[in-house]
Amino acid sequence: MPPTEPLIQNESRLRDILRTLPEQPGVYQYFDAAEKIIYIGKAKNLKKRVSSYFNKKTYDNAKLRMLVSKIHTIRYIIVDTEFDAFLLENTLIKKHQPRYNVLLKDDKTFPWICIKKEPFPRVFPTRNPVRDGSEYFGPYASVRTMNVLLELIRNIYHLRNCNYNLSEENIQSKKFKVCLEYHIGKCLAPCIGLQTAENYNQTIRQIRSLVKGNISSVIQELKDLIKRYAAEYTYEKAQLVKEKLDLITNYQSKSTVVSATINNVDVFSIVSDENTAFVNYFKVINGAVAQSHTLELKKKLEETPEELLTLAITDIRLRFQSDAREIIVPFTLRAPFPNARFTVPQLGEKKQLLDLSERNVKYYMFEKKRQQMGQKKETPAQRILATLKADLRMNVTATHIECFDISNMQGGDSVASMVVFRNSRPSKKDYRIFNIRTVTGPNDFASIEEVIYRRYRRIIDEAGELPQLIIVDGGKGQLSAAVKSLEKLELIGKITIIGIAKRLEEIFFPGDSIPLYLDKRSESLKLIQNLRNEAHRFGIKHHRKKAEKRIISSELLSIKGIGPKTTEILFKTFKSVEAIRQASPEELEQCVGAAKAKELKAYLAGE
Repeated sequence: MPPTEPLIQNESRLRDILRTLPEQPGVYQYFDAAEKIIYIGKAKNLKKRVSSYFNKKTYDNAKLRMLVSKIHTIRYIIVDTEFDAFLLENTLIKKHQPRYNVLLKDDKTFPWICIKKEPFPRVFPTRNPVRDGSEYFGPYASVRTMNVLLELIRNIYHLRNCNYNLSEENIQSKKFKVCLEYHIGKCLAPCIGLQTAENYNQTIRQIRSLVKGNISSVIQELKDLIKRYAAEYTYEKAQLVKEKLDLITNYQSKSTVVSATINNVDVFSIVSDENTAFVNYFKVINGAVAQSHTLELKKKLEETPEELLTLAITDIRLRFQSDAREIIVPFTLRAPFPNARFTVPQLGEKKQLLDLSERNVKYYMFEKKRQQMGQKKETPAQRILATLKADLRMNVTATHIECFDISNMQGGDSVASMVVFRNSRPSKKDYRIFNIRTVTGPNDFASIEEVIYRRYRRIIDEAGELPQLIIVDGGKGQLSAAVKSLEKLELIGKITIIGIAKRLEEIFFPGDSIPLYLDKRSESLKLIQNLRNEAHRFGIKHHRKKAEKRIISSELLSIKGIGPKTTEILFKTFKSVEAIRQASPEELEQCVGAAKAKELKAYLAGE
């Protein structure tokens, strides 16, 4: 470790200390009086770079002036080359996140594709690369992109997914048995010697080329294999390889092809505003964009675009382990990247590629700002209801929703529960239970028809507030029954009504036999499910209270002096069994008289 500079107590000692700084490449660190790192920088010449902070008589940048005023200690690390300083600065900034440095996020949360170092290697995603000799490809800024690639690999190749130690000794000793993956054709059973290591490793070589983006080489290898099998008249094998070739070709067709002549190139573009910069990165392999990522940087000291882009290139190339020898950028940079050159294209395919990157980064910045503005103005409830309106193709926002569920207890006692949500939240004071009057026995269709008519007939008669959306728990049958009542009340077209079937969470609309399937992660579906579940819970709760009341009533009737009329008075006054238990002797006396209250209290107390 190089020597550490002594504390800089005041400006009078500053000149002597700066004179001792080495004129070599390195990284310098500024500490405040509390020994906390406040800034980290790189330098081709430490002496010149650090001295430049203190040679100015005035500072145009207020943040820079504040930084210099807080410097209490300077430490530095000497390295061999300027490029080493770039790399070390990047690592230290991400580790310490100093207050006055551009904010860089670490890449720990990005996923990788791992080819495990083991006999018959497994291929799987991970967020925690381990230095055990395994190969890691990535990181992938888009989890979806990685999953599409892994799904392609699983569809094309027969790979094991067990974690057995498939050493030659274990296989020869017949330690393992084939699993379901073999029986369904997903694995060729190397565990019992049905697939050779040579055959398996050939598959791994193709997968390695795929994840590196070298799709063309894999395609050519498969074409050669088809020709070989055809020449040997093994047409079944040739057909299996052709199916793999079709899948890969289809995957390649979805890549953004820019030019067949451009290979293994990194492309960077940058846009910025007062406080933030965005840098877009394209990885181009074999004429197609194999990776794309946009990095956001928070400015701290009014850094120039050149400084920001240099910092971003260092970070991204480290993060994505790029070895591209050509880096396309929008303006000239002076940054030492070994074995790589910068190109600032003016015309041609490379300029078109740079323009494509710039369009992407501008769109990303505008979309980010739009989302931020939307988040400030739009509440979660407004966002959810706006999504629901779009998903259900409604003309108005459903700020008032009512949901109905028919409940039966042991084949009888049918009731309908109704719950109300206002602004996507439960309004429990508006919940209602309807006892079914006109239907004998369990008949959900007739019951929902009765309840819908009674509910909205009353609202119309009392000039009350109609909901914008009605949800019926059930499929086409329950929905059709509810629609009959709305037709009688001439409310069709004035209120949106849907049914939700539990089995597949299908959304049914009146007159449409084909259901709507909402995304399982959709906020709209979650809101509809919450209403349905709340209605079901409310109905079950009512049935439990009713059953409990029956049981307690039968017990109360066994008490001396307590008859059906007294039991009815008790429940009318106290509403629940628990309230009767907790009532004071005085409250019971007022309700049923002193003698009955005494007997009742003694019974409930277990005396």
